Amino acid sequence: MKNRLYLFSLLILIFPIFLRAQIQSNLTQTQKEWLAKAERHEKNGWIYLHIEGTPEERGFQHGYLLAKEIKESLDIFNKGWNYLTGMDWSWLVKKGGEILTPKVDAEDLSEIDGIVEGLKAAGVSTTRDEIVTLNGSIELISYWWPTVKDSISPNSPDPAKESCSSFIATGRMTADGKIVLGHNTMSDYWNPLCNVIIDIKPEKGHRILMQTSPGLIHSGTDFFITDAGIVGSETTISGFFPFDSKGVPEFSRMRHATQYANSIDEWCDMMKKGNNGGYANAWLLGDINTNEIARLELGLKYVGFEKKKDGYFIGSNVAENLKILRFETKINETNIKYSPVARRVRWQQLMKEYAGKININLAEKFEADHYDTYLNKINPDGRTLCAHIDIDPQSIGSFSPPSDNPYYAFGTLDGKVVDAKMAKKMSFIARWGAACGRAFYAKKYLEEHPQFDWMKGLLKDRPSEPWTEFSVENK
Repeated sequence: MKNRLYLFSLLILIFPIFLRAQIQSNLTQTQKEWLAKAERHEKNGWIYLHIEGTPEERGFQHGYLLAKEIKESLDIFNKGWNYLTGMDWSWLVKKGGEILTPKVDAEDLSEIDGIVEGLKAAGVSTTRDEIVTLNGSIELISYWWPTVKDSISPNSPDPAKESCSSFIATGRMTADGKIVLGHNTMSDYWNPLCNVIIDIKPEKGHRILMQTSPGLIHSGTDFFITDAGIVGSETTISGFFPFDSKGVPEFSRMRHATQYANSIDEWCDMMKKGNNGGYANAWLLGDINTNEIARLELGLKYVGFEKKKDGYFIGSNVAENLKILRFETKINETNIKYSPVARRVRWQQLMKEYAGKININLAEKFEADHYDTYLNKINPDGRTLCAHIDIDPQSIGSFSPPSDNPYYAFGTLDGKVVDAKMAKKMSFIARWGAACGRAFYAKKYLEEHPQFDWMKGLLKDRPSEPWTEFSVENK
């Protein structure tokens, strides 16, 4: 009996290796040569992926090496979209193909086609339109869908929009007078994991190191460095509603700008060209060559832009440009019960308190901050820079639906920080899981909050992980 159990266990261990060998044996010599230039490894909750070459090569490497994670992401979107709207994922893919695919530039489409082929070689079937829809899921679900849902699925809730806490500082604000940038991502815990750090070395354009999710050619969570010396992050403009289905998808504009821009101004010009209002963000940008920082608030009709060599910009999902705030959003920017407003006040407090001292260590501390400016005390909840709605019994009114529900599985997913010295060598420090290090366990959460049992099978554990440096030099 023991021998049989041993053999069975051995087969379980060996079979995946055998299967991978069988799949690789079906690759062409050209495909094997492409994969030889790529690399994947895992560390402290993150997947590090290096891809390089032509768009087709990069896409194939990406699709093949992340096939398991991309398939899982597609399955999660399928189930989550269906639950929230009652609509089939295939219907949204069809709409994505009609609205987004024709507007994506040729290089991005070639890379997406490469992802499809890489997935196919790894035994996963998909289509160009499905990967385009995956890349454009934020703008389709959170920006296009609200404009049509009342006539299609009137009882579906408004989708939660991704939110973030970010700052960038330079000059007299920082300890060495150089740029420091920090960012964390706030989103539904059941969403596909954004735990990929991708190093893209394209045949043309600038090398990129950025956070992303499986199957995306852009960042999505939007934290990036390029070898042109550009660093960037963003925070979503809360309450934003206009959308132009005839415009160019945000994900395609972001990727093109990040790969080809030589300066902040060029990056912003590329982002504005063909703007569709999808995934409307306040972009915090820095140029380590000039020590300049900027904030680009990109609405649909209105744009806010500021640039300086001394000072800071903050992002908490409140539009600073009054035209965008009054004409293109629906929020009360003075209601401190509301998370974006409370976090905006907290950023102002931190910038004042630590002016002239900001460095990489303080950036980590800021992104993990738990001070609630409405309650005037340390209290991790939906209003803190490191947000925890999953443990907040009073979250109603602090965020937009459905993440305003008490104990809803929404909050901070990560933390990332970089300074000018690190950016020069194309590296940054990241923490997977809550920026404060608090662990989240799916089974325990669902046992305590059975009202969210629809998330069963979608939620993942996020144990406490350390801050970890990633660099293109030691991939």
